[in-house]
Amino acid sequence: MKTLVVCSGGLDSISLAHKVAAEQELDGLLSFDYGQRHSKELDFAGLCAERLNVPHRIIDIREIGRGLFGSALTDNMEVPDGHYAEDMMKVTVVPNRNAILLAIAFGFAAARKSEAVAMAVHGGDHFIYPDCRPAFIDAFQMMQDRALDGYANIRLYTPYVNLTKADIVEDGARHGTPFAETWSCYKGGRRHCGRCGTCVERREAFHLCGHPDPTDYEDADFWLDALRRRNV
Repeated sequence: MKTLVVCSGGLDSISLAHKVAAEQELDGLLSFDYGQRHSKELDFAGLCAERLNVPHRIIDIREIGRGLFGSALTDNMEVPDGHYAEDMMKVTVVPNRNAILLAIAFGFAAARKSEAVAMAVHGGDHFIYPDCRPAFIDAFQMMQDRALDGYANIRLYTPYVNLTKADIVEDGARHGTPFAETWSCYKGGRRHCGRCGTCVERREAFHLCGHPDPTDYEDADFWLDALRRRNV
């Protein structure tokens, strides 16, 4: 299956790119600059494309991103520390982001005669992000079937949608993902902060699956405190 992967440069999407390269025909990586404060992730998507020897295109939608205000990922707001399961993490929602990215990706895929668009949404995202849930994936597929009826038949491939982050680490390891060459931290500093929701989730995932974590964190132990608070 000729598949175009939406790749942010994060652990999940780069693991997915390696999975597709191993199991299908990787048609290329598509990334988006929507004004995210952690835009350095795009550099890691570029490294992945070079490593897998496929085209990489970065779509500039910063003007759209400016209209999606109210998120700590795009506005001048503090990214909260803690576990994703905490309600305060809802401030990291970028409204309708995946719907926007996927609509563009499906257009590119149709033009390229790709057979699928892959996105690395996963089960750990369901609590916070409505456009990462199975119901959204099913509805988006139905919408695209109507939008491209008679022109293209493109599948939305989301193999991680019901899996955990730890499952993704295991799958990425099976397919040779160089985890040190992925970026997760929402704060976008020189090193992973170790305190934001995505850093905590990343650190926990490596711990749960027993795979060595090569990530350089500013605070490598905060995740334990975050888990204790979640479980109280």
